[in-house]
Amino acid sequence: MIDATTGLRLVPHAVSMRRETDALYLTSDVPADPVAGRTLDWLHRWAAEAPDRVFLSERAGASWRDVTYAEALIYVRAIAAALIAREMGPETPIAILSGNSVDHALLSFGAQYAGVPTVPLAEQYSLIPEAHGRLTYVLGKVKPTMAFTDDAGRYAAALKLAQFDGMEVVATATEGASRDVTAFADLLATEVTDAVDARHETVGPDTVAKILFTSGSSSDPKGVLTTQKMMCANQAQMASVLPFLKDRPPRICDWLPWNHVFGGSHNFNMMLANCGTLVIDSGKPTKKAFADTVRNITERPGTLAFNVPVGFSMLVHEMRDNAALREAYFRDLDLIFYAGASLPQEVWTALEDMAREVRGRLPLMISSWGMTETAPATIMLHEPIGRSGVIGVPLPRTEIKLLPDDEMRCELRVKGPNIMPGYYNDPDKTAEALDDEGFLITGDAVRFVDDADPDRGLTFDGRVSEDFKLLTGTWVQAGKLRLDALERLHGLVQDVVICGHDRDAIGLFIIPRPDQVHGDNSSEGAVIDPTLQAEIEERMRDMARAATGSAKRISRAIILAEPPSLKDGEITDKGSLNTRKIITRRAELLERLYDNEDPALIRV
Repeated sequence: MIDATTGLRLVPHAVSMRRETDALYLTSDVPADPVAGRTLDWLHRWAAEAPDRVFLSERAGASWRDVTYAEALIYVRAIAAALIAREMGPETPIAILSGNSVDHALLSFGAQYAGVPTVPLAEQYSLIPEAHGRLTYVLGKVKPTMAFTDDAGRYAAALKLAQFDGMEVVATATEGASRDVTAFADLLATEVTDAVDARHETVGPDTVAKILFTSGSSSDPKGVLTTQKMMCANQAQMASVLPFLKDRPPRICDWLPWNHVFGGSHNFNMMLANCGTLVIDSGKPTKKAFADTVRNITERPGTLAFNVPVGFSMLVHEMRDNAALREAYFRDLDLIFYAGASLPQEVWTALEDMAREVRGRLPLMISSWGMTETAPATIMLHEPIGRSGVIGVPLPRTEIKLLPDDEMRCELRVKGPNIMPGYYNDPDKTAEALDDEGFLITGDAVRFVDDADPDRGLTFDGRVSEDFKLLTGTWVQAGKLRLDALERLHGLVQDVVICGHDRDAIGLFIIPRPDQVHGDNSSEGAVIDPTLQAEIEERMRDMARAATGSAKRISRAIILAEPPSLKDGEITDKGSLNTRKIITRRAELLERLYDNEDPALIRV
């Protein structure tokens, strides 16, 4: 149907639910689209049907480097030939050290064409010496045969690690290398023989395309085996409920890193599956790199916009005074999609207001739920809802299992063709990940928007594993409480950590926005800033007055002087907080949080 609000062809939510003993099971009633056999089947199709359409684009100095679908297929087959000539296959992975680039994309597809897994890694593993431990752990576990970087000089320090001894290193730029490297151009120059077609015929739905490592917030990173079937099924599932993706080729200008499933599988494959164009945004939602994002979007905006909430927040702030960016961003926009956290309602409302101003109607604004282990989309909102915080309903061919507690908060488990077969070389962790019915145990919690109407969808309600008990025995749902605190303290804080395990009250570690701290009045790791403390105290009093019970009442807080440390494991490679590590590492501050005489304490 054509939706009156957005003007897009959409499919309304339609869910079936059954109850068995203590569990609820939900499935979608939407007919599912057919599933491609392999990702590169899409590339073959579009190279034949739309050979001159730009598939990949990246900034190259003052201009842009564009690669069409026809060119991409030629390059991919040459790379596959180079890998086959090196006798590489399913047991000889390629580690990718650098971030998003056209050559990164071509190598990934060339490897998939030849059935060689890639292991894309976070840039900081290589670029930050303190993070080299993560790099050596992954390399030691996977033992790749080849490594790729876009700039051997920039990655020279990492490439000196012993784990690279005996490994072929391929680089786009070779100047300044700390060891012998192969030029990426040499792979592209490889002659394509009949062996390439013969090898590609051996690639099927169960072939591992890549190994994506989780962020390792509570243990060592786990390698998620990501198969062709997982990626192809997931694109078919999403196209089933968002049919407008097939009505015209989509376009994105996207920064989300490819070592994560959101950018590297969800967004990337959506462009390939639908004959779209992927403009690689060299910027990021950080103070240093955001100007590049503004420039890239202004020059090459998308029809779809994917981002995390902080990225949308920065865009809204910039677009208030940047008419050119605002016009470019909304001019042709069909979809705004956020993930990673709940989008603040004021940001949602600002995006709606700007969209109406520029084009007279709203894009579809939605979110989703998924994990690295689910390829990722499993639950998705696919109709207009007008508010933030809803993750949607099951996608076609998936089944979700809900285990409700006494308050109808439900532990979430999932099953479907987009779910991983297991973790790389880790049968014990794989076995622990599944329940006795074969559902993936996610550790996340959800609630129904309306208990009487499952078609209204679900909201995310935190991590079950983050919950804890107070001394009174009362359970605290830390994930949900954190989101509430962030909403109340918006504009003052970057993030918060909920504390209180085995204590008599709930407290906060507050990570302040740097522009809100006045002067340098730190005291052994805590900020003493009367102005900021007073503002936070006032808002916390409002929160406390609205709280219903001790499990929702935050009574104390301390402002952290030192931001979370990547080196010490307080930040995951996804940029999220490792709350367990923060609380453990800052044990002295935790004690001060419960010292009523401490001058840094904010108490209500």
